[in-house]
Amino acid sequence: MKRWWNHFFVTTLAAGLTWASIAWGQQQMPKPPMPQIPTTPAAPTTPAPAATPAAATSAVGAKVNINSADEAELISVKGIGKAKAKAIIEYRQKNGPFKAIDDLTKVKGIKEKTLKKFRDQLTV
Repeated sequence: MKRWWNHFFVTTLAAGLTWASIAWGQQQMPKPPMPQIPTTPAAPTTPAPAATPAAATSAVGAKVNINSADEAELISVKGIGKAKAKAIIEYRQKNGPFKAIDDLTKVKGIKEKTLKKFRDQLTV
């Protein structure tokens, strides 16, 4: 009989501890207080500075003209860095304006695979 009592006691204790751990884990944590929003009006802000010509021409969806773009405009094209922008400008100054976007492959450092990355962002 003593063995049966020990088994019953251990089983009951284990079940009670399991139930207690489940009940304890389901308790709600108190929510943090909401931050207070100031009711006084904010001080007026200064207007943003006017956009630069480079920023105006490199707007979302606008294409960059490779014959008239300066270095900053060329750098704004994803895939053209400072070195490639300088190389494009130097080539344009030596050889005249580009007739087609494919002519960029004549510039040192720009291959057909590289041109594919930013072709849709350019115009002649």
